[in-house]
Amino acid sequence: MLRTLVGRAVTGSPLVNRTLSGSYSCKKQQLLRFQQLVSFSLSTRSQQVFDVDTFDNPRILITGSLGQLGQGLARVLRKKYGQDNVIMSDIIKAPKHIIDSGPYLYADILDFKNLQEIIVNNNIDWLIHFSALLSAVGEQDVPLAIKVNIQGLHNIMELAKMYQLRLFCPSTIGAFGPDSPRDPTPDLTIQRPRTIYGVSKVHAELMGEYYNHRFGLDFRCLRLPGVISGDTKPGGGTTDYAVSIFDEALKTGKFECYLRPDSKLPMIYIDDCLRGITEMLEAPQSQLKLRTYNLGAFSFNPEELVSEIRKHIPQLVMNYDVDPVRQAIADSWPQVFDDSGARSDWGWGHQYDLTGMVNIMMEVVSQRLGIPTMDHSTATVFQA
Repeated sequence: MLRTLVGRAVTGSPLVNRTLSGSYSCKKQQLLRFQQLVSFSLSTRSQQVFDVDTFDNPRILITGSLGQLGQGLARVLRKKYGQDNVIMSDIIKAPKHIIDSGPYLYADILDFKNLQEIIVNNNIDWLIHFSALLSAVGEQDVPLAIKVNIQGLHNIMELAKMYQLRLFCPSTIGAFGPDSPRDPTPDLTIQRPRTIYGVSKVHAELMGEYYNHRFGLDFRCLRLPGVISGDTKPGGGTTDYAVSIFDEALKTGKFECYLRPDSKLPMIYIDDCLRGITEMLEAPQSQLKLRTYNLGAFSFNPEELVSEIRKHIPQLVMNYDVDPVRQAIADSWPQVFDDSGARSDWGWGHQYDLTGMVNIMMEVVSQRLGIPTMDHSTATVFQA
């Protein structure tokens, strides 16, 4: 009987609604006792579910999956847990290769009922929330960024609590601000970001910690540096120059950078990033001393990146046309991530350094563009 009433209370049954409004003759003490039993039952069930660390084949939903991280992580997780167990979703029509690769659904994170139906109908266990407006794009449309990055997060968080899901939300170097220590930036320090993107990410971190403490939600978060990938187009972030430069270097031999030559920022190659996310998703809760960790690899500035690319394209011409908005954002962000917490708590370690990243990016981007990797004999074509 209690289970029935609990289920109806959660779903907003007219029976319970009428009971609470006084339509039924129920003494005050009986009603209070009923509410206590409901609260105890839900909290006990939540603790039992959220304490489970192992899944043989978890059912996984990825929001915002057509972005830089979503496509790559879907490939990694499908290889590990099965093609049909990882459901990609977004609000735009997916290209054919995505449709052919496995399940894909329309999912609007601002539509609570739409998300709820997807989670229930597909028996979701893990929810990976990538939908967001990035730093530079968010500054151009703050109201939209608030809707997507904050209101959308609230829907995700509440559904994860309601259905006892393991929830991963990425954070960012943008969650720090000009008052934060920049070299190095530790896991726990003053943040106070100056962009709506950063503010929304701090909000997500704190909401996740609160839901974990208050409701037992298995919330997991990594602050990601600039992610470098040769497979997808940049999404409007401040670190995107470090991706775009490879296309332009191979196609034209020239690149115009919107940051100063000395703008040093933390970066990571996408294979390391996806491995870090997967390792944290799978880590036993007993190893997680924090709910949000820094994830680091290496740091560089535009001049250091150009020097490394010139080992492949010696005649690469680099010009600077500094964008004051993006430069101000970069100046408020960390220069070096202290990720010692992730390394000590759950064994994180990166594999690609700057040289290794440039080598693999030259190979990946040249193959995508159909342009042979440049060497000393072919680089002179750009001198004209």
